[in-house]
Amino acid sequence: MSPMGTAAARRRALRAIVASGAVSSQWRLVELLAAEGYRVTQATVSRDLDAIGAVKESGDGVVRYVLADDRATGEHAVLARTIAGFVEAIVSSGNLAVVKTPPGAAQMVASAIDGAALPTVAGTVAGDDTALVVAAEGTTGRRLAEQLERIGAGR
Repeated sequence: MSPMGTAAARRRALRAIVASGAVSSQWRLVELLAAEGYRVTQATVSRDLDAIGAVKESGDGVVRYVLADDRATGEHAVLARTIAGFVEAIVSSGNLAVVKTPPGAAQMVASAIDGAALPTVAGTVAGDDTALVVAAEGTTGRRLAEQLERIGAGR
């Protein structure tokens, strides 16, 4: 699987861990991610926390990581849930983002991308387990892939 796909899946797992309870240290997050099958360093966790918009919060004498307000609303919330639930990997090439899904899910993901009406997307073409997302003029496939990954991570 591509590094971007692995990072996206790992960040979704990290987001779920942070959302599920009081975790106060990055080392604890390293342990919890390892229990989910993700072998990462503290530095990677630190970068991933930033990528998913997690911040440290202090309240009632307890310091913990929490997710910042989710900026995805309306159609973007639908897209965020669809990416988080069905996208296995996102890679880029030229002006394309290639989105890999389980069999039968590519059309649903492409439809969610189209429905979000992102200005960076010219259009989508979906097969069974792969959707091609064409970047709009002035946008690269890499930038588009990174944007889709951020949306899927809830940022």
